[in-house]
Amino acid sequence: MSEIRPAWLHAAILGGFCTVFGTALALTDGATREPIRQRALEDKMASLAQVIPGTIHDNNPVSDSITLPGRDGTETVVYRAMMGNRATGFAYEVTAPGGYSGPIKLMLGIAPDGKLLGVRVISHKETPGLGDKIEVAKSDWITRFTGLGMGDPPAEKWAVRKDGGQFDQFSGATITPRAVIGGIRAGMEFFAANAPRMMETR
Repeated sequence: MSEIRPAWLHAAILGGFCTVFGTALALTDGATREPIRQRALEDKMASLAQVIPGTIHDNNPVSDSITLPGRDGTETVVYRAMMGNRATGFAYEVTAPGGYSGPIKLMLGIAPDGKLLGVRVISHKETPGLGDKIEVAKSDWITRFTGLGMGDPPAEKWAVRKDGGQFDQFSGATITPRAVIGGIRAGMEFFAANAPRMMETR
């Protein structure tokens, strides 16, 4: 009996530690979940503010969103800017494959007439000092798409100049802008395919 007792004590002590640590982890998770959610919401709103002008809506696009299926089977969350009961703009994320160092995530803002309200890069792994010129903080290149649409320029001109298009590539870097332009074009095609659904009022 005396030989078994230390094993029971050991198990009890271990169990006590597990209970204490488990409780501490649960309390920590509960205390940090809301701040993390709030920070994620603030980040999302900041991204949307760069592609949807605040002057065209009186709602919170994050709260007024719909989810639509993409051609590849994935779902896309569309954030809708509303003025009263009228849709005035839409924003959604697009992943542009084919970057020099991997996929490039974009946020597109688009007006009901299909014109781009703005484009921003959300994340990428492109080469610093070269491919990172797609960031608005490093270059104004990404801002040059504002106001353009699929018919302006024509579809065949949505490419870098090296490929016969109208858009500049970077000196020494063609792959990165080519991927971004392809992503923007795919985003506009998504809008063309889903515009009626996006504009439905609740």
